[in-house]
Amino acid sequence: MKELFNTPEEAGNKFAGTRPLSSRMRPRSLDEFYGQKHILGEKGILRKIIEKDRIPSMILYGPPGCGKTAFAMLLSGHTNNYFQHLNAVTATVSDVREVISAARHRIDSSGKRTILFLDEIAHFNKLQQDALMKDVEEGVIILVGATTHNPFFYINTPLLSRSRIFQFKPLSEEDLRELLLKAVTDHERGLGGMSLRITDEAIEYIVKSSEGDARRALNALELSATAGIEGIDGTVLIDLDVARETLQEKSLTYDRAGDQHYDTISAFIKSMRGSDPDAAVYWLAKMIASGEDPRFIARRILICASEDVGNADPQALIVAESCFRAVELLGMPEGRIVLAQAAIYVSTAPKSNSSYKAIDKALRDLEKEEPMRVPAHLQSTGYSGAGKLGKGEGYLYPHDFPGHYVFQEYMPSPRKYYIPSDSGQEKRISFFLNHIERLKRDSEKKNKKGLPQEKKGSQPG
Repeated sequence: MKELFNTPEEAGNKFAGTRPLSSRMRPRSLDEFYGQKHILGEKGILRKIIEKDRIPSMILYGPPGCGKTAFAMLLSGHTNNYFQHLNAVTATVSDVREVISAARHRIDSSGKRTILFLDEIAHFNKLQQDALMKDVEEGVIILVGATTHNPFFYINTPLLSRSRIFQFKPLSEEDLRELLLKAVTDHERGLGGMSLRITDEAIEYIVKSSEGDARRALNALELSATAGIEGIDGTVLIDLDVARETLQEKSLTYDRAGDQHYDTISAFIKSMRGSDPDAAVYWLAKMIASGEDPRFIARRILICASEDVGNADPQALIVAESCFRAVELLGMPEGRIVLAQAAIYVSTAPKSNSSYKAIDKALRDLEKEEPMRVPAHLQSTGYSGAGKLGKGEGYLYPHDFPGHYVFQEYMPSPRKYYIPSDSGQEKRISFFLNHIERLKRDSEKKNKKGLPQEKKGSQPG
């Protein structure tokens, strides 16, 4: 069992800081920044922006603990602009107007611009966001907003159009591992001032349990150091059991009104569509464990059964509908079994989106063209006097003819909307429709020769 080990002699005096470890370990330079190499690496656009001090208004968007606030604070030390920090959770419109007024005075007196870092900007309502737009557009302030919520859902479109959006991603396991090891050995800001031993297994457990959240990882490490096993030599051991006890039950990152909600249900649907029952069950389990509304999940299965399976296996729609009703009847946790059964059925059913494409194509035609009039022979005859109006005149009742089929016009301008696939039950449907096409051709030939259509015969083979 490998361990990272500091002897009492190496440790020196214990760190006396009172701030949380996650706060103390915030990066002081770009070289100390973990993660976000796609925008902060050697050729990353944000690195270039900072180095040239040509900072535009921007929205930093990403999950908790990925470095948005850390980056903004780092920005404050790498610019000649004045830096102002507000938190949208507690700030008011008056606070914003006060900052803007001071920013205008600063430009007039010294020519110096103001960077307004607005943490949790998604918590600002429309009125509060509107209060920023004019001064952002005129360059009175440079807005740097940070949010865990998708800005396309929560930020006004005019404000988005005046800002660059940079997506921050969860830290990789490698980045988290390096950050934790740095925190263990750092004497100035980390836990290097403690006589501490931590096993590889404990490090790995914290890394995997943190889901890319640096703050969560550092908080877990700090708590583990407090709860660790103290030996007779004064050293503190953090092993796997200590890490597990510290973290207790794993908390899934899932926002039922944000990206996690939409991304997870998207993965679930795409897994069913892609015929991968194992992936579908995994994403289903994540939603269930995160407290997602089971009726919402059941509705998605119902839609998928029709959109992606369709008539390749019509039974899928029946199973999905039964699932929805059963979930409402049973509730949770029993409903999880029904949801899994339906998701697996839809995942393993043959696939066809022919019905989906057919109705969308017909709707597009209705948008582009004048709607067709219903032919007289197809019009309703279910009331007195319909015959006098010519309604239903000339209609041929299919059951009076061989094979329960007779050729007649059902659309003034025939179109082809439904094209069955060669998957599952649609093979049989395709065979039937091909048979109907042959009968149509035969009828057309007879009509050209003036021959009457027969009213008796055998069923089609």
